Amino acid sequence: VAKAEKNNNARPAIDGQVENMADYDVVFVGYPIWWYDAPMIVLSFLEGYDLSGKTVIPFATSGGSPLSDSLDSVTAAASGATIGDGLLVGDESEIAPWLSRIGYAK
Repeated sequence: VAKAEKNNNARPAIDGQVENMADYDVVFVGYPIWWYDAPMIVLSFLEGYDLSGKTVIPFATSGGSPLSDSLDSVTAAASGATIGDGLLVGDESEIAPWLSRIGYAK
């Protein structure tokens, strides 16, 4: 299904929405990398909001693709947003240091 959606540049519908997206300056978006890209529903999500002036910070899991494989489509879908320093999560222990490095640690 994921490969067919990617090949067709599909935009699956999302059930529900973030009611107060305008209240957020930073949006963390997590996803698995499928077929060397973000899943099409993630692009549906990003394209569904005006993200102008916001920072979108991607993080992903993958069986072998680097995060950079997905960044072109995430950047295009998050039109007007700044794409922050993301993380390809290989292990849970990487998350806290990454959040500290980008200034979002508790």
